[in-house]
Amino acid sequence: MPVTVLLVDDEPLVRAGLRAVLDSQPDIEVVGEAADGAAVIPLVRRLRPDVVAMDVRMPLLDGIEATRAVLKSVDSPPKILVITTFENDEYVYQALRAGADGFLLKRARPAEIVHAVRLVAEGDTLLFPAAVRALAAEYGNQEARTVLKRAALTEREEAVLRLMARGLTNVEIAGELIVGTETVKSHVSAILGKLGARDRTQAVITAYESGFVAPA
Repeated sequence: MPVTVLLVDDEPLVRAGLRAVLDSQPDIEVVGEAADGAAVIPLVRRLRPDVVAMDVRMPLLDGIEATRAVLKSVDSPPKILVITTFENDEYVYQALRAGADGFLLKRARPAEIVHAVRLVAEGDTLLFPAAVRALAAEYGNQEARTVLKRAALTEREEAVLRLMARGLTNVEIAGELIVGTETVKSHVSAILGKLGARDRTQAVITAYESGFVAPA
């Protein structure tokens, strides 16, 4: 079964470009389009896409609020890949904190766009660590520090979280630690459970905001 994608962007040329790139792949299918975040929930419920490629800035309902709405209102919600012009945009960080699974630059090459969709569909996180570090430095908070302290991660779980914060995939983490991919997946699941994080992205943000991973 192909990975199904819903495109959400107020610029028709952006949607057309993304559709052309994604539909050229045998394992990816664009199943719908929307010009604003306000149209996302009914389309997600009807089309059940695996991934929503969501613009951040839209006129009626922006990508941040649309992300929150989808995750709150839809059972078994899709993965959300935020589309942005600037990687250090505060809007991007807010979308990640709201539950987006990663972000994609509009200037990305076709191969990078395809890779991004496949990656988040598989459950991995797509982050630009440098941008996340810079923005996280402004959002450090006691709540995140308390969450991490109470989590009582094991030494191996801490190592995995640090590699997650660098933007490594499960396969790459397995290579770094010389363990199997299934072992990494087990550690990631344990980390998410202990941190009370919905997904890898929120775990990484907690790692930065708590100071566990230095933003510099």
